[in-house]
Formats: sequence, C-alpha cells, structure tokens
Amino acid sequence: MDRLGDIREAALELFTRKGFEATTMSDIGEAVGMRAPSLYKHVASKQDLLARIMVETMDNLLTAHRTAVANVSDPVERLRRATEAHVRYHARHRLEAFVGTREIRGLTEPHRTRVLDLRAEYEACFRTVIQAGADAGVFHVGSVRLASYAILDLGMGVAVWYRANGEHPEDAVVWQYSEFALRLVGART
Repeated sequence: MDRLGDIREAALELFTRKGFEATTMSDIGEAVGMRAPSLYKHVASKQDLLARIMVETMDNLLTAHRTAVANVSDPVERLRRATEAHVRYHARHRLEAFVGTREIRGLTEPHRTRVLDLRAEYEACFRTVIQAGADAGVFHVGSVRLASYAILDLGMGVAVWYRANGEHPEDAVVWQYSEFALRLVGART
C-alpha cells in the first residue's frame, strides 16, 4: 500500500476506535511510524482525511449500486440487486460504514454538504427503484421514502454485527437481506 493509503487506513481505524474528535494527527503518525508534522506532506489535515474517507465511501456505494442495477429492467430484480450490493458493501467495509454513520458531525463545510449531497443521491437511487416497482404494481408501500430509509438501515446495520468468520456466510446474509427488502416493499413476484 502507498503511504497515503497507510495513513488513510490508520486514520480509519483510529476514527472507529477513538472517534474523530479524540484522534490526533500524532496518533495517526504514530500508527504509521511517522511524526505528525511529516503527515502534512501527504494530507492537508485530519479533516481532509475524514472527508476523503466519507466521500470515497459514498462514491463506492453509488458505483456499486449503478453496477448492480445496470441493464436490469424488472423492479423486483433491481431492488434485489441494489440491496445485495448495499449489504455486501457494508459487510466488507465495516469501518467505513461505522465512520460514515457516526462522524458526519465532525465534517466542516464544504465537506459536510458534499457528503450529505452524496447520501441524498444514494437514497434517491433506492427511492427510484422502489417507486418504479410501486408504479408497476409489484411493490406495495405506504411511503416510498420510508421504505428506502428502512432498506438502507438494514444494510447499514450489517456493519455493526457481521464478521467474516461468524456464524453466517456473507452470501447467505446478502441473500436473506435482499429477501427482507422485498418483503418490506410488499413485492409481488
């Protein structure tokens, strides 16, 4: 891994364990074997590190979503694939999910607005899929927006409890959560 990648990974682990506010540049430097002043050759600030982590996470989620639903027209299959991509990402990137959920309060402008805009764009992707299914008469929900929030929360929760060496294999979790999502929207298949 390159030096910036090492710094990012150390910051991610420390932000998860200690929190953004409690983590110092000295902590990050110590974790990668550098003095804090030397870190500034690679990153502008601790804020910059947090923003990079959060923007990268949202960009990766949006890319995974778009790839999952590309060339699929059936709303049921689109929601299944979107949910699978969402859950799989959160199972594989637990620290990013944790920091992305907990540390939004630590972002300052313009980073905060950028991340919130990306989050809104991601939620809208799910809402569009659910609305298409409702319009086609295969999904039955009282609120498309609340359904999208619920499905997003399902996936984000996986990051809290899932362990690769745990009781449930990743593929089983991904499949079961996609089934939960389809039930949540009252899918008629």
